Amino acid sequence: MADVIRATGLVKTYGQVTALDGLDLAVPEGTVLGLLGPNGAGKTTAVRILTTLLTPDGGSAEVAGFDVIKQPGKVRACIGLSGQYAAVDEYLTGFENLDMVGRLYGLGARASRARARELLERFTLTDAADRPVKTYSGGMRRRLDLAGALVASPQVLFLDEPTTGLDPRSRTDMWDVIVELVQGGSTLLLTTQYLEEADRLADQIAVIHAGRIVAEGTPDELKARVGPDRVETVTRKPTLDEVFLHLTGHTPTTPTEPAVEVAR
Repeated sequence: MADVIRATGLVKTYGQVTALDGLDLAVPEGTVLGLLGPNGAGKTTAVRILTTLLTPDGGSAEVAGFDVIKQPGKVRACIGLSGQYAAVDEYLTGFENLDMVGRLYGLGARASRARARELLERFTLTDAADRPVKTYSGGMRRRLDLAGALVASPQVLFLDEPTTGLDPRSRTDMWDVIVELVQGGSTLLLTTQYLEEADRLADQIAVIHAGRIVAEGTPDELKARVGPDRVETVTRKPTLDEVFLHLTGHTPTTPTEPAVEVAR
């Protein structure tokens, strides 16, 4: 499969701070790359460069075959972006927000309204469509923001920490929406701080630290590098000999005393 997103040696500095230090990325068509790392690792800087919002100090990048520096207009025409914070107008209704985005994309009044209604239904926001966004919950705002990124049916989608700050139920709902998008053939770059999120959603994971990729592979490959699974056993008033006897035959190796924690 051809790479829809490709970055080579991206560098970005802010004074004495190096945000990206020779970043390399490749995302094949129809797949999901999870860019995993802590705050300050360079994830958002990478996304902002790939979506033409920042100019790199070094390196090169292409999205959908277009150079992000030399052809920014063509890049913007084929991407959707949902940033860390929901980019919605609180004083407009959910419908008005999506209709506005459609008109900015040049869809025309009729097509914009139809697309807005379609996306509101897809993201389970129909009942709140005519309410001001300032009355929405955090999860509803995130879904509306993601819907806005899909108005023009983009070929490539960038999601920058889409579930940060959401409660567990809203996070699960957002995961379901993202899975649906991937199944529909979208190419996606997802940044996240959560290993379980990358594990569930990504075909490939790239771990970023200090602006560089320090590990990459499938979720299973990365987990295998960490080591074997750990099993915790809780018993009632055990002796150490009883714990050993219980575990023997249930593990690939013989249990040893330092590996056993006895709760009393």
